[in-house]
Amino acid sequence: MDSTRNGGEMVINVPESKSTKGNKAAAAAAPVAIVANTKAARYSRGGWKRGVAIFDFILRLSAIGAALGAATIMGTTDQTLPFFTQFFQFQASYDDLPTFTFFVIANAIASAYLVLSLPFSIVAIVRPHIVGVRLLLFICDTVMAALTTAAASAAAAIVYLAHNGNPNTNWMAICQQFTDFCQNVSSAVVASFIAAVIFMFLIVLSAVALRKH
Repeated sequence: MDSTRNGGEMVINVPESKSTKGNKAAAAAAPVAIVANTKAARYSRGGWKRGVAIFDFILRLSAIGAALGAATIMGTTDQTLPFFTQFFQFQASYDDLPTFTFFVIANAIASAYLVLSLPFSIVAIVRPHIVGVRLLLFICDTVMAALTTAAASAAAAIVYLAHNGNPNTNWMAICQQFTDFCQNVSSAVVASFIAAVIFMFLIVLSAVALRKH
């Protein structure tokens, strides 16, 4: 401790103790620790969201295959029986029924949407904290899920009648004659339902990502 006299006043200099210096050093290091913990927490949250976004991208690729396969199989389904009469030829094609035509259009729209949604899914991987992209995909996925489910359900009803008929309305089962046609349309309906289920998974993933934001 040093003392000096300045005019009529006496100034006493008290040296800092080791404990005081240690407290100042700890106070200076505290903001750094808080910033580091905040960054670590953000990285942790972004890590699982990035994982969700990657899984979302993989599901979209799978849905593209299912929806495009359903539209392609149904759109190329055509069978002509080897026998015919003088005035009539026995033929079955998907465009004979408006329900199957709607099925092809709906799955084609779903396939096009899924292809266009891939860049947005990539953006969600690169920047997992963006809410706008995830919300847009959530809304569009919901619309596409409804469209795909409606098309697959309507086509499934027609496929059921083709396999079993309806005696009450005198609708005959045609799958005993048009076996290839029925197999193809049944496969297309199954693929469309797979696409609809994948859309539901995509909706759940988007909802979870938005809920945890």
